[in-house]
Amino acid sequence: MKILIVNTYDNGGAAKASLRLANGLRKRGVKVDFLLKRKIDLTLNTHVLELKRTTIFKKYISKVKRKLKKYNFYQSKYDKFLTERSNNLELFSLPNSSFDITASPLYKEADIINLHWVSEFLDFSTFFKNNSKPIVWTMHDMNPFSGGEHYEEIYLGINDNGFPKKRILSTKELSFFEKIKKIKKTALLDVNNLHIVSPSQWLANKAKESELFKNMPIHCIANSIDTSIYKPKNIKESKEYFNIPEEKKIILFVADSITANRKGFVFLERAIKSINNKDVVLCVIGKNNLKTNFSNIIELGVLKEDHLMSLAYSAADVFVIPSLMDNLPNTVLESLMCGTPVIGFPVGGIPEMIQNGVNGLITKEISVGALIETINQFLDNIYKYKREDIFKDAFDKYNLDIQAKAYENLFKSITEKQ
Repeated sequence: MKILIVNTYDNGGAAKASLRLANGLRKRGVKVDFLLKRKIDLTLNTHVLELKRTTIFKKYISKVKRKLKKYNFYQSKYDKFLTERSNNLELFSLPNSSFDITASPLYKEADIINLHWVSEFLDFSTFFKNNSKPIVWTMHDMNPFSGGEHYEEIYLGINDNGFPKKRILSTKELSFFEKIKKIKKTALLDVNNLHIVSPSQWLANKAKESELFKNMPIHCIANSIDTSIYKPKNIKESKEYFNIPEEKKIILFVADSITANRKGFVFLERAIKSINNKDVVLCVIGKNNLKTNFSNIIELGVLKEDHLMSLAYSAADVFVIPSLMDNLPNTVLESLMCGTPVIGFPVGGIPEMIQNGVNGLITKEISVGALIETINQFLDNIYKYKREDIFKDAFDKYNLDIQAKAYENLFKSITEKQ
């Protein structure tokens, strides 16, 4: 049995998760190839799909159009749509691409194709028309079944009382979403060899409710974590590495982009400013510098290396994830594996990972007030959270072999039916 894992890049949350899965499967003796549209981190044991001459020409035309667009000489309907969309919303992707995944020799050698985050790589119309292999599609967000959005965000911004503002979709947005869904639905019309995998039950339920995947077999398999890197480290040494005051209580926030609406940093920032405790410091990891001079916030910038992230989680007393919508965040897995408890809003797959009072806390609602109350509750009972117990529980649920074994069993069950 030979598996081809397909992901657009070797960088980002989905790339991390899919590369971890590949490593776990290889350790179990499963033959795995890994196909990318583009290498960013020059990851070993991965391959980039080469374009045909005609496709290279099309790509060149697209590059020319992008340059013309930059100087306002050219703008497609899609470009115009994006310019009218809030910059703080998550990525939006079309269902088309100039790449033909089925033309890859790796595709032809594989028994099963395991798609992951394939936006801007997979062309819906041609891929499912040309494909002759069983497909397992691991969802990392809502884009596979949505009208283009990677998360169908229901909130946008925060009001004066610290509650999220309801997002109002325009007629143009709704129309655009429906057009994209129609393209995807047409492409999947006669597909009968597609299995869907969701890391969280929340996303699995969303897929079951969707027009595109409601009749597809849907499986729930949690992501895994590399326990040789993510494990409890010495707290004092971890704080010293980042020059964090040893006597302070450290709250950690992590996001690719600090200013992204979905990540909810503004809720945590307001909460920290309202907490009357000089011993509490908020450490922030991510891009986009904060526009604040608040002394209790330390920016650690972007940390790309896993061993540095492991140190950062170990330096923290608690990791707070105020996401307004999320799947099964890698950051929560990483924190728990380092023995660091987690506080989060009751959204997405986060409540599936946090046991109240055992490895963290879930707020009673999405608001600044609820976050303040929950952080204070944690600080008042900080010594009841045992890092070794949190690590052991996370290890038993999310180590590489558990995920890899579940996928191997799924792959075997599919091939046996062929």
